[in-house]
Amino acid sequence: QVQLVESGGGLVQAGGSLRLSCAASGRTFSNYHMAWFRQAPGKERVFVAGITRAEFTYYADSVKGRFTISRDNAKNTVYLQMNSLKPEDTAVYYCAGASRNMYSPDYWGQGTQVTVSS
Repeated sequence: QVQLVESGGGLVQAGGSLRLSCAASGRTFSNYHMAWFRQAPGKERVFVAGITRAEFTYYADSVKGRFTISRDNAKNTVYLQMNSLKPEDTAVYYCAGASRNMYSPDYWGQGTQVTVSS
């Protein structure tokens, strides 16, 4: 079992930045692919960014060039740096961990709200 706890969400103006953190515990963090998903009101949860065990990174087209995912295995933490935020980035952001496929995670955090005002 892996426990994931997100932090860093909040309210920011359009054009601003936020950094989300996700602290993991319970299993060897470095063995897992990690990802961020988001769910806007009335919409499905969607993939935002992912980082493999080997630290290859993948991004949704909507965030490429603005968001950066990274991981610190020594701290058991994955980050999502979000720059040039837009109102359409408003959502609950979820951290996820996967032993095989980052697009179909095994573990989820509780989510953190990000609100971007125009």
